[in-house]
Amino acid sequence: MPETLVPVAKFVPDLYAYRRRRTREVMVGNVGVGGNNPIRVQSMTTTDTLDVEATFRQSVKMIEAGCEIVRITAPTVADAQAIGKIKEKLVKAGFNQPIVADIHFSPNAADAAADFCEKVRINPGNFVDSKRFAVKEYTDAQYAAEIERIEERFTPLVLKLKRLKRACRIGTNHGSLSDRIMNRYGDSALGMVESALEFARIAKKNGYEDLIFSMKSSNPKVMIEAYRLLVSRMDGIEMDYPLHLGVTEAGDGEDGRIKSAIGIGSLLEDGIGDTIRVSLTEDPEFEVPVCRVLAAPYHKKPDEEPRRESKQPKYHCADFYSYKRRKADYFPVGPFVTGGLDLVRTVFRVPEAATADSILDLHEVLLGKASGADLEILEFPVTDAKSLERLRLIRAGLSTETSRLAYLARVEGPLSLALEAVKIADMTCWANANEKEYAAYLGALAATGMVNLIETDNAELARKLEAASLYKNVPTMMSLRGADISTLIHEYRILATYAKNSPILLRAPREKTAEEQVLRSATMLGGLLCDGIGDAVSIDADLQLDRSVSLVYNVLQGAGVRITKTEFVSCPSCGRTLFDLQTTTERIKARTGHLKGVKIAIMGCIVNGPGEMADADFGYVGGAPDSINLYVGKECVQKGISFAKSDDALVELIKKHGKWVDP
Repeated sequence: MPETLVPVAKFVPDLYAYRRRRTREVMVGNVGVGGNNPIRVQSMTTTDTLDVEATFRQSVKMIEAGCEIVRITAPTVADAQAIGKIKEKLVKAGFNQPIVADIHFSPNAADAAADFCEKVRINPGNFVDSKRFAVKEYTDAQYAAEIERIEERFTPLVLKLKRLKRACRIGTNHGSLSDRIMNRYGDSALGMVESALEFARIAKKNGYEDLIFSMKSSNPKVMIEAYRLLVSRMDGIEMDYPLHLGVTEAGDGEDGRIKSAIGIGSLLEDGIGDTIRVSLTEDPEFEVPVCRVLAAPYHKKPDEEPRRESKQPKYHCADFYSYKRRKADYFPVGPFVTGGLDLVRTVFRVPEAATADSILDLHEVLLGKASGADLEILEFPVTDAKSLERLRLIRAGLSTETSRLAYLARVEGPLSLALEAVKIADMTCWANANEKEYAAYLGALAATGMVNLIETDNAELARKLEAASLYKNVPTMMSLRGADISTLIHEYRILATYAKNSPILLRAPREKTAEEQVLRSATMLGGLLCDGIGDAVSIDADLQLDRSVSLVYNVLQGAGVRITKTEFVSCPSCGRTLFDLQTTTERIKARTGHLKGVKIAIMGCIVNGPGEMADADFGYVGGAPDSINLYVGKECVQKGISFAKSDDALVELIKKHGKWVDP
């Protein structure tokens, strides 16, 4: 077996054709989740639950935006009882959407919420345990005793939910795994899965199976791996429970939407997921339209016929349970190295209206930001002598940037046009090459040492080209063209195997609306990058060059493969939040958003904060009303800072650790 290939994963029936995962139907009030139901859309209130009127009004806004299931936090028994009053007001106003109580730390609150709510969400990391980050080696006997303790506390809720016909979500958060799980399984996707299954076994033992699972993380890679592992484990023990998908603490704006699309969208493309929530640091009614756009392609999407066995690779180049970048040859394209373990490179189509001066102006702006989000490979369509001359003139006008820019000519025309392009560009793609004349084209490439980009309609054609060894003496990158992201994702997976060690350029196709362009591009590019596939990326949309740059680099950052700006992890706020999260996040971004490569977590409370920001450089966490705690990694280094002084204290902490640069 080649070193770069691993056995095909078993979390889906077919890696190369869409097939929705078959789950049991779980009724959440009058809304069916799983089974043959569409992918359900939900969100969560951000108001203080004890403020019944405010939470009622916000719930109505969410429902009117299309929210099918409303979640409300219940940190105490009093909050759980307040949900009952909120429910009464909703029913009186003519709304029958089911309510979910979100529980952390308090079995008593869960018991009270079951009287009023159609579903209770528990976090297995803190339903019984309080996280202390304690290090302890558990013997098997001690671990079994811990499970008995959990069973004793969880069983009464299970029996009540069963009697009242309520549903339960066992919602694991990467940031709040118990010390018991952390010490046995580590801070891992496996630990997340085992945390949930411990509770699932107790429920099943009591004949209760109205369960829904989630595996949330602020890191899309971890989130994707955890869900895949959970599906694989559940299939092995004949559990068919529905799944709730979400990337927790995704943030706000385009960054939050992109991270959510990478995690949620890539799993939906695999047929995994029955209900979704996008966790944005915004008012919850703005989460719902994003969910609807993500879910829409899968509501009526038919299962695809599996590929014929002869076209199914026996091995794949990605390990779908842990991130590892696909191995590829590396070679220069102009001043850049592509492939290997070098940076994932960016390719930008130059709009018709662009000139050398406008490109240079944008280039200078990007360089001035010193962010690393830069123009790299400029792509020009070459269809005739006029467009070829345009490439020549723009390259000449940018002659001062030879150490910073490369040029790709995508030729659609006769051999003579392709041979002329070879003399000007750093990489060429002869889109309508024919076999008879291809040898002459390759000979010209080989003489210059220039890179050949092969674009095909499908991976099977790429395999035939590979088998024919037509380009064995020419450095080659491969790409696919198409209009359907779902098809392209599956084809790129096959291409990653058939292309052997050739680097791969991922191209996201044009979408109908700006919102779909962001979410679907993130789904495709981000999902494949999180699988380790892709050495360069491009978006085939008619975007202004500056917009194309920001979108491509935001996707790369969301996938965690190329960091070019400050990374913010911020929770979506809820009734537990101890300060105005939206305005605080905006304020901190304004102060620190220029710090390239620094990761800052902004958390409203302690529930998921210390764990979810474990890989952040600095953490800003609500400790008490009007009080902030500051963290370095998982360690709390300053407590009880007044809210008025907290921003300055964060900046001073960053300076103390040598991560500050002046704007």
